[in-house]
Amino acid sequence: MSSSSCAVSPSVRTELLNPISSRFLAPSRIYHQPRGKCEMINRRGFALKGIMASGASVMGSSLTSQPVQAERLPFKPDGYNFWTWRGRKIHYVVQGEGTPIVLIHGFGASAFHWRYNIPELAKSYKVYAVDLLGFGWSEKAIIEYDAMIWRDQVVDFLKEIVKEPAVLVGNSLGGFTALAAAVGLPELVVGLVLLNNAGQFGDTKAKTTKSEETFLQKSILKPLKEIFQRVVLGVLFWQAKQPARIESVLKNVYINTSNVDDYLVESIKMPANDPNAGEVYYRLMTRFMLNQTEYTLDSFLSKLTCPLLLLWGDLDPWVGPAKANRIKEFYRNTTVVNLQAGHCPHDEVPELVNKALVDWLSTLPTKASLQTA
Repeated sequence: MSSSSCAVSPSVRTELLNPISSRFLAPSRIYHQPRGKCEMINRRGFALKGIMASGASVMGSSLTSQPVQAERLPFKPDGYNFWTWRGRKIHYVVQGEGTPIVLIHGFGASAFHWRYNIPELAKSYKVYAVDLLGFGWSEKAIIEYDAMIWRDQVVDFLKEIVKEPAVLVGNSLGGFTALAAAVGLPELVVGLVLLNNAGQFGDTKAKTTKSEETFLQKSILKPLKEIFQRVVLGVLFWQAKQPARIESVLKNVYINTSNVDDYLVESIKMPANDPNAGEVYYRLMTRFMLNQTEYTLDSFLSKLTCPLLLLWGDLDPWVGPAKANRIKEFYRNTTVVNLQAGHCPHDEVPELVNKALVDWLSTLPTKASLQTA
C-alpha cells in the first residue's frame, strides 16, 4: 500500500513485500453495513502498558479494565465521495467543521482504516480521509507508480478540495506521502503527523552506478525475469486473498488483535477484487517497491518547515522506535508520543491516538491566524 541512495529500509521493504504483508488483500468474510449514521460499538478492553509523551510516562489504567465505547465510521460498499484527478476517480471521506485534517492511509489500506478516528476528530475539526491512487475505492490506474504520484495527488487534493491550511496525518506509506506533500506545498500545510511512516535515511557513503544493459540482458534475460515475476507475484496475490493469510498478517502487526474484525478485512477485500488490482499490485511490487532509490527521509525533512508530531507504535515488528528517535534528532521541531501498539496505532489504540493528536493540535496556531498568515 521512498538525490541520495536508498529510500526503503530492509524492515520497510519486508513490510511491503511480505506476501502479501500489508493490508492490500483480504479474506472473504462479509461485513454487514451498520445501521445509523455512526454506530457505537463495544470494544474489548486492552492491556495498556503505558504511554510516553514528551518524556513523561502516563499509565492508562482506566483503559485496561473496562470496555471502551467508540464511534465507528459506517462502512459503505459504494464509498462516500469522489473527485476526478488527472482523469482518475479518487475516493475520499469528509466529516465535521473547523480546521482541516487530512488522513492518509498506508500501503494496501483505505480511508476506512481511519474508522475510529474520523468520527471523534470530526467533533472539533473538518476531517478528510483520502484513498491514494491504486488503493481503496480510488481507481486502480494502470500507470507507472512512483512516490511522487501520491505526493502530487495530495498536493492537488489540498488545492482543489480542502482549499485552506490543513494538518496532514499519515500512516506507513501514507506518512511518507504526507511528508513529501508537506514539503511540496508548505503554504497549505501547517502541521504534520506521522504514524510509523515508511522511508529511510540516505546512506551518504553508498555509491550508485548504473551500467549499460548488454544485448543478452535486454533481449533475453529481462523478458524472462518479467515472466517469472508475473507468475510468482500472481500466485502470491491469489494466496494473500485467502482469509487465513490476511488474518494472520493483520494479527502479526496488531499487538492487540480485538480490532482485526470483519469490517477491517472487508474494507481490504473489496478493493482487491477490482479487475485491475492484480496488475496494480504487480507494478507496485516490481516497478515501485523495488526501485525506490531517489527519495529519502532526510531529503524531505531538511526542507520541512511546519511542526511535526510522531505517534509511534513502539511494538511495530516492521518499523521500530529507533526510526522515530532518529527523525527527532534530525528535525528538532518534533514531538514524539510513544504508544504500546503495533504498525497501525490509529486503529489499534484509537482513543490514545485521538487524544494525543487533539492535544498537539491545540498547540498549533488557531484557524483564524492560519488563514491570515
